[in-house]
Amino acid sequence: MFQGTGSNVGKSVLVAGLARVLTRRGLRVRPFKPQNMSNNAAVTADGGEIGRAQALQALACGVPASVHMNPVLLKPQSEQGSQIILQGKVWGQEQARAYQEVKSLLMPAVLDSFARLQEEADIVLVEGAGSASEVNLRRNDIANMGFAEAADLPVILIGDIDRGGVIASLVGTKNVLASSDHERIKGFIVNRMRGDSSLFNDGMRFIADRTGWAPCGLVPFFDRMRELPPEDTGDLVMGWQGSGALRIAVPMMPMIANFDDLDALRAEPDVSMAFIPPGQALPICDLVILPGSKATMGDLAFFIAQGWDVDLKAHFRRGGHILGLCGGYQMLGRLIADPEGVEGKAGSCAGLGYLEIETVLMPSKTVRQIEGVLLPSGASVCGYEIHAGASFGPGLKHPFVRLSDGRFDGARSKEGLVCGTYLHGLFDHSASRSALLTQLGIVSEPFENTRRILDTLDALADHLEEHLDLERILFSCRR
Repeated sequence: MFQGTGSNVGKSVLVAGLARVLTRRGLRVRPFKPQNMSNNAAVTADGGEIGRAQALQALACGVPASVHMNPVLLKPQSEQGSQIILQGKVWGQEQARAYQEVKSLLMPAVLDSFARLQEEADIVLVEGAGSASEVNLRRNDIANMGFAEAADLPVILIGDIDRGGVIASLVGTKNVLASSDHERIKGFIVNRMRGDSSLFNDGMRFIADRTGWAPCGLVPFFDRMRELPPEDTGDLVMGWQGSGALRIAVPMMPMIANFDDLDALRAEPDVSMAFIPPGQALPICDLVILPGSKATMGDLAFFIAQGWDVDLKAHFRRGGHILGLCGGYQMLGRLIADPEGVEGKAGSCAGLGYLEIETVLMPSKTVRQIEGVLLPSGASVCGYEIHAGASFGPGLKHPFVRLSDGRFDGARSKEGLVCGTYLHGLFDHSASRSALLTQLGIVSEPFENTRRILDTLDALADHLEEHLDLERILFSCRR
């Protein structure tokens, strides 16, 4: 099990890279994260939800993503509350304090999922969540040492030198853990070293001497990390990226979801894209994308409070294009209603009014992988749906996608400037991305996003093979 001294120390990327290394060596590898918290979710073939990071790790292993790779997924809907996904399906929703008592109820399912993966693998790489030293959350813990104890796992601890204080964070973790927990830790990795690695040789020895843990590697910063799908909003870069002529602006809303929808666009050489932070006006651009949201009505209120609705009107009057994805699609309609409080307080609100649709949020959730063709181009498209709501109205007479089962999805305005869809993954495949960019006057670069990610994972695996003591890590797993 790989745990961290804190959040965002690089656990997910290291596990993905190690999964690729061991898979290339011929082992049957499976990734596992008992509990994840993210609104960047992936859909498995059997219609379940897991964290995007575990889908990336499954790709590194060369196997389909499974709900058992991330049995508990927490999807934040507010600052203090989350929807709970258990083995791929909605289990309920809880406030943060109440969830601490709920965790013990989830442990049997977590252990069941882990056992299923063990049966089909030579090695399971387990990723912790947050910090191993959150001793205030140790009781009923299912994410870090609580799971390591329940499954009787050795632990490798990861610290991030790029943020500073890595010696104190690693040594301090040992000092605050109960002896039974810190004795599970067999080694440590220092991640994201910049500059001359030899300058930290003494630091590695100091940590090893103070903790008794084996040094398993000092990993230099991986320059291509931004090419991998981000897991958290903290990984997103604000401001303009790229120098292409086509400018795309994406307003950054608090409960933004499935923002990896946009990764392939950022890789297009003729595209410049920017996530626009709160407090800044939407800039003059060619396309505004309203992304997915886990709290559509709340994010719409935030959008309006920023004055972005005024900026969007000006953009539309200039002939600019607008695309809404999932929650962003719902915002572009006339009305959003949440009569049962699915995403927060029950109620309704007016939408932005660009599409002639109305949306009702419902407890039942649509989660599935889909294929179809874009309209009117006929370009093939595949992706997934993951939403709690249905839209209806005259705008649906001008759909955006025809699905392979004969259904239609999304809506287009009559003049063609505004489109919306429930489909995620729209830009990942060359055919659909090319068709959409052609409408904006851009010739798309022909690449498949999955192949691009696999190439980056191979480069990451090479990087880790060079800088990690893999034999020492594997030896720690032996009984």
